[in-house]
Amino acid sequence: MDHLLLAKTRVARAAEFKNLKQGSRSVWEYHIEFTRLSKYAILMLPTMEAKVRWFVQGLIPLVINEAATAILNSDMNYRKMVAFAQATEDRKLKNRREREGTSKARSAENFEKSFGGGRSAFRGGSLGPTQSHAQSSASAPPAGHS
Repeated sequence: MDHLLLAKTRVARAAEFKNLKQGSRSVWEYHIEFTRLSKYAILMLPTMEAKVRWFVQGLIPLVINEAATAILNSDMNYRKMVAFAQATEDRKLKNRREREGTSKARSAENFEKSFGGGRSAFRGGSLGPTQSHAQSSASAPPAGHS
């Protein structure tokens, strides 16, 4: 019975490996799962090149193009590919965060311009009331006096 259970487990893990994708995991988390499940798919990975290609095929679009190009490097092994993919992911996520930060700063600036008329104390604007408001306040009687 144990042997049958073990065989079913191996088959199930091999199927998991066959369908494994990075998805929402980091490259490192994907690598850990890839390594764990690859033990059950030895026949699918007869060479180092096959292992590297299989790993790359499961990567997300953010990383896969550069990783696929890196495969062409003749001395690329699995360990180097994991490090390369991780560095690529880190760099691209950092660039994305910087772009989003820049776009948020621009949005805040545009918001300020649309509600502040583009005038700001930091850009030579006035902190006091606008001229037309000051003139109308000067010509109107003070509140409570009619």
